[in-house]
Amino acid sequence: MEINKRTILWIVFAVSLVVLWNNWMVSNGKQSMFSPTPPAKVAQAPAAANATGTTGSPAAGVPAAGAQPGAVPGAAAPGAVPGQPAAPAPAERITVTTDVIKAEIDTQGGVIRRLELLKFPDHFDKTKNQVLFNVTGNNVYLGQTGLIGSTPAGVLPNHNTPFVARPGLRTLDGGNAVQVVLDAEQGGVKLTKTLTFKRGEYVVDVRHDVTNLTAAPVQPSLYLQLQHDGNKPEGSSWFTPSFTGPTLWTPEEKYKKLSFENIEKGKAEHATKANGGWVAISQHFFVSAFIPAENAPRDIFTKKLATNLYAIGTVQPLGTVAPGATVSNTARLYSGPQDEKTLEKITPGLELVKDYGMFAIIAKPLFWIIDQIHQLLGNWGWTIIAFTILIKLAFFPLSAAGYRSMAKMRVVTPKMQAIRERYKADPVKMQQATMELYKAEKINPLGGCLPILVQMPVFLALYYVLQASVEMRGAPWIGWITDLTQPDRFFILPILYAISMFITAKLNPQPADPMQAKMMMFMPLAFSVMFIFFPSGLVLYWVVNNLVSIAQQWVITKKYGTATK
Repeated sequence: MEINKRTILWIVFAVSLVVLWNNWMVSNGKQSMFSPTPPAKVAQAPAAANATGTTGSPAAGVPAAGAQPGAVPGAAAPGAVPGQPAAPAPAERITVTTDVIKAEIDTQGGVIRRLELLKFPDHFDKTKNQVLFNVTGNNVYLGQTGLIGSTPAGVLPNHNTPFVARPGLRTLDGGNAVQVVLDAEQGGVKLTKTLTFKRGEYVVDVRHDVTNLTAAPVQPSLYLQLQHDGNKPEGSSWFTPSFTGPTLWTPEEKYKKLSFENIEKGKAEHATKANGGWVAISQHFFVSAFIPAENAPRDIFTKKLATNLYAIGTVQPLGTVAPGATVSNTARLYSGPQDEKTLEKITPGLELVKDYGMFAIIAKPLFWIIDQIHQLLGNWGWTIIAFTILIKLAFFPLSAAGYRSMAKMRVVTPKMQAIRERYKADPVKMQQATMELYKAEKINPLGGCLPILVQMPVFLALYYVLQASVEMRGAPWIGWITDLTQPDRFFILPILYAISMFITAKLNPQPADPMQAKMMMFMPLAFSVMFIFFPSGLVLYWVVNNLVSIAQQWVITKKYGTATK
């Protein structure tokens, strides 16, 4: 049994060293050992689109990024003079500002090219705001809409088609909503996009009105598409992992997470048809989701658009539009924080983008309790402290059994050392004598481990709660802790953790093996160094957990240590 303990300690020690070395390299701008291939750059000249129909995959008719309007090989642009280059359509950037978002709309395609969240500072530069939709350097994040189909006059308006913006207000100015109306004509069809931004909301209402200007019926389809590059999130590390990638929800298959890697390999398995649900790009703390109208059939697609550029979206048939007739479609675009209570109200399943990992079944009720405490205390730091104390009290009967076992182990430690000295040349007899001692003293050698193992799922679920909750992003505690999701810049909490672990080790029975004893003394230092990279909210939890454990363990050890002498 001692050999097993020693092996486990050495494994933990080796893994700790590897993780520390990896994070040192990442913090110094070097490549992580866990992602040896550097992320590819986004192609500056994506491949031309196939915009001639919807045969094959559901996304076959969706124009690719950078494709020219119409994108039919060999065809001249609408209005172009044969033999002469077409004059580029004038583009306009329209800025819409509400109390919570600032959006920049490009009339070239009618696309929200930049979306800034005014209530959320940037994770790294607090003088700036968090930006979701954007195109900067190698990073691409966009939401695009348009029509699939063609007439003898050409392809229908899409996200590369020039639009014209109607005049109107661009700020709330005391009102509750701002509308931007964009018109485009192409292929004998007029498409009107109406984007409605509302006070206090991250939901943008997206309306498409399609008018057939030709003399023959047309059968267009509407696509809603989110683009994103495949780069790793900035600041992501082994200690603070976060998921960035496509997600979706359908009534039949429920929630699904996909990866850019599987899309690249053509192995992204998901529902391809549904009558409800949504598609999204999720990232740490935030999400952008297209939510089509309910009870409307749609195809769902994922695809690679270009090198290191991917998309997820839906395609909805709009039926047959007679000459001179207009058909309308309404959808919603949510682009904002992963606030669980807000997402639950928008559409079924959207709250699942808040990633609790495999411990969701435990994490969700834990967060509900934490949220109730926060409503009373009003500070997330004190909330973490209060919740940690409640958890320790709830598990006290279980912990007490472990502490009693360790207290008894402390009393019989001299006897165990004597057995080691007596049978140091005969490991078999040493093991037999040790087990006889345990039996005589009524000690369960695993008594100190089992309570910890039972509590581990709760502790790990709490880790995910603290890691995934945007509610704590930018939330201060006291003094030097101004953001519970950022590491402690003065290392005070990691130092307190090391001290608390040292005291805990002193209260526990000392291993008879000198090497194990040295390892147990070194482990607090190793873990405190690792905690330098952890969010301060998580370290605060572990410090408080250790302090309460020390108090419980000291009382029980003193009581049973005296009683067994």
